[in-house]
Amino acid sequence: MLDLLAEVGTVTATEAAARLGHSSGLCSFHLRQLARHGYVEEVPTRGGRARPWRLTRRAPAAASPAEEQFGDLARGLEDESWQRWLARRDEAPATWRRDEAFSAVAYLTPEEMSRVGDAIRRALLPYQDREQRPLARPGDARPVALVTRLFPLLPDPQDGPDQD
Repeated sequence: MLDLLAEVGTVTATEAAARLGHSSGLCSFHLRQLARHGYVEEVPTRGGRARPWRLTRRAPAAASPAEEQFGDLARGLEDESWQRWLARRDEAPATWRRDEAFSAVAYLTPEEMSRVGDAIRRALLPYQDREQRPLARPGDARPVALVTRLFPLLPDPQDGPDQD
């Protein structure tokens, strides 16, 4: 959502929904939450029902609980997109009816976990300009959600203390 606002300047929930593939209700909620935490603001209008939003001029405080809540909102959008895919993938063109979901467990230090995240981001760099430059996209390219979550697995309380 923030990238979209940075690209287009202002956007309504309906416009964001069309561009991002989410419901307008979810985009509206997301925009209100971003506004609550100082990331976006409503653009003054001269009436009408449309509620355009834009990035705020001031940056919110770094490393705050608001950033944690923003991360939670982003993960919620990712989860909703995944559930929509599962429910509707039979509607996709035949060549797009599969996904590349996978998971793994690796024993890493905090520094190694950061390096793995950085390596994934570097692997995606060749494709990032396609969002802002539609002419750089191959003709059969479609938006694809890329979700990576690296987090430590905590022991189940029933299993007792962690046995490092």
